Amino acid sequence: MDGSQISPLLSGLDDHQYEVDQAVESRPTGGWRSAIYIIGVEVAERFAFNGISGNLIMYLTVVLNESTVSAAKNVNIWSGVSTLLPLLGAFIADSYLGRYRTILISSLIYLLGLSLITISVARVIPPEFREMLFFVSLYMVGMGLGGHKPCLQAFGADQFDKDSAEGRRAKNSFFNWWYFGISSGASVAMLTVIYIQDNLGWAIGFGIPTIAMAFALLLFLFGSNTYTYLIPSGQSPLTQVAKVIVAAARKWHLPSRKDYRDGGRCVPVAKEVSPGTNQFKFLDKAAIVDDLDSSCCPNSWRLCTPAQVEEVKHIMRLVPIWSCCLMFAAVYAQPGTFFTKQCSTTNRKIFSSFEVSPASLVVFINLTAIAFVPVYDGILVPIARRLTGIPSGITMLQRIGIGMLFSVTSMVVAALVEMRRLGIAREYAPFDHPNATIPMSFWWLLPQYIICGLADLFTVVGLQEFFYDQMPHGMRSIGAAAFLSIFGIGNFLSSFIISLVQGLRPEWLTNDLNNSHLHYYYWLLAGLSVFCLCFYICSAKSFVYRQTYHGLP
Repeated sequence: MDGSQISPLLSGLDDHQYEVDQAVESRPTGGWRSAIYIIGVEVAERFAFNGISGNLIMYLTVVLNESTVSAAKNVNIWSGVSTLLPLLGAFIADSYLGRYRTILISSLIYLLGLSLITISVARVIPPEFREMLFFVSLYMVGMGLGGHKPCLQAFGADQFDKDSAEGRRAKNSFFNWWYFGISSGASVAMLTVIYIQDNLGWAIGFGIPTIAMAFALLLFLFGSNTYTYLIPSGQSPLTQVAKVIVAAARKWHLPSRKDYRDGGRCVPVAKEVSPGTNQFKFLDKAAIVDDLDSSCCPNSWRLCTPAQVEEVKHIMRLVPIWSCCLMFAAVYAQPGTFFTKQCSTTNRKIFSSFEVSPASLVVFINLTAIAFVPVYDGILVPIARRLTGIPSGITMLQRIGIGMLFSVTSMVVAALVEMRRLGIAREYAPFDHPNATIPMSFWWLLPQYIICGLADLFTVVGLQEFFYDQMPHGMRSIGAAAFLSIFGIGNFLSSFIISLVQGLRPEWLTNDLNNSHLHYYYWLLAGLSVFCLCFYICSAKSFVYRQTYHGLP
């Protein structure tokens, strides 16, 4: 990779030093040969993670004898911490260790945590230490996830040459098949591991994910000779962002950059700036040479290049897109909560002796993605590519917006189905029997799960590619972590909305779903999602891509 590919954000005032720090190890590596290994690792890791997390609340309540409320809080706290730790892991990878080393170290921590969980449930240690060991091990898994999750995806995308049309098309396809792998691993875990935990024992049920993670580590190491490696800069990219902000703040009282350019005292602009540079004009002052800068050696905390300023502006332009997607993430949390609760009151028998578990319907979200990814990548993208001339068929922001529209649709469908379910419940269910099973088939709920799967395929995959592609090269692991943080904060937002509804309209959400008004809650989520979608469309229209091939300016 030559210097022209490097983001100026990490260069300070010495572009040559940046090129040395960010050199790519020159060997004929990368491409799909490497990416297949990495996707395989992700399949095994997602299998392991869902094998642990999918039935965690049952272990806490059934084995550790925690109350439902206490167990739910413990699960939420662990999930939140595990979702936010990738920000730290990505920072370490992009600044110091590099993605390969971070993945390797975090995989070892991940595997150790899973091994200790298996030991804690196997009853080979004294009972008084089991719960403590279980939670310590669980948070070790979270630590491992913090380094593994953001870096593996970015490392996989690094294997493709973004400067060639073929490489760009391959990278677009990689993100589709990456999501296919995630869905496959999660689906198999939910269909097999959870059944084993409930029927054959927790030690076997937790031991299988441990074996899967060991396989993931071995597969990752096996592909080492095929990978393309980016060497980290050795300095924090976030520090470079801070320098621009601090430099602009120290010169807040100065006239605009245009006035200084008229006086000949502004740092020369090396190239024509992008159309989006009229945003965040206050940052332009970081590139102004004042009297103090002229009288002494330049201080990087007082004077930055225009290129550095433009990179920070671009990062700030990502914030509205990030914030618009929080409501999508709040809707994303519903299948594992209220959708499951809906399903629990329906007739779930397929055969006379087999009844579907309410939680297992979530697998239809992943199965939808598994079924639709080949159609999307093999049929829809080539057709759209011929119509638009864009390598990915549609732009990343268009893809995200389509998924958000599906998300709104899923809430509308869920509300309509709930209205029908509630009508049947009030006609047939005895009021003295909370959450009684009603004569309504669980298949009525299938459309809302399928639509959620389509929403995930468009928005989740689009966000993954967007935050990889639009971050500076040295911050792409942080970009992946920023994507993950959407869903962490989205879960907290969902909890906040539930608390707000319980405070203002407690009759909407009660313990007895047959005497609640869950459909009002779904309509509320649909309305909030429409509002966020409108705001997203406005933000997307004004967004300027880093590279013009993704879409029209």
